[in-house]
Amino acid sequence: MAHRTAPSRGVFNRMDRHMNDEKIAVRVTSSGQTLQVVVLNKSLDMIQIVLGEGVHSVRCSLTPTRNGAAYVGSAMGREVVYERSREQVKADLARAAGFRDFKR
Repeated sequence: MAHRTAPSRGVFNRMDRHMNDEKIAVRVTSSGQTLQVVVLNKSLDMIQIVLGEGVHSVRCSLTPTRNGAAYVGSAMGREVVYERSREQVKADLARAAGFRDFKR
């Protein structure tokens, strides 16, 4: 009887990365450093991102600030800011939905 094993998690992560390769620039407030990060999921209420690559990657959820001027989250005790307003993200999502619905 052949023993079948499930694919490793790394296979799915690489496949997901190819399917959604959107990257955004976020700023670490303590150092002012700007990082390019991969977006896992983007909605009006929350943006999920991955900082770093491979085994050292860290997931982070960004939520809108009270005034809606930016999205903010925390990764490993550091504050991370995506400096786009809620309205700008709404326009980005609408534009992306328009591209998905396009048919010849």
